[in-house]
Amino acid sequence: MRATVLVRPKEGILDPQGEAVHGSLRKLGFDVESVRIGRVIDVDLAANGPHDARVQVERMCAELLANPLIESFEIRLESR
Repeated sequence: MRATVLVRPKEGILDPQGEAVHGSLRKLGFDVESVRIGRVIDVDLAANGPHDARVQVERMCAELLANPLIESFEIRLESR
């Protein structure tokens, strides 16, 4: 099973990379209101179904992949 994890800064948390990209896009003439920079993590794992996979990946996020104090994450699962 493959899990795709989208990690983003939580609302209200400063995002210096997002601010830099926002400023650059505005200078290039794009009318953007805001930009948030995150990351995508693909994990191929052995799991006994989608529930087991989600439990494993949520634990991975809590322990390593995301900082729950300042980041939110979204998990998408697909069978392989």
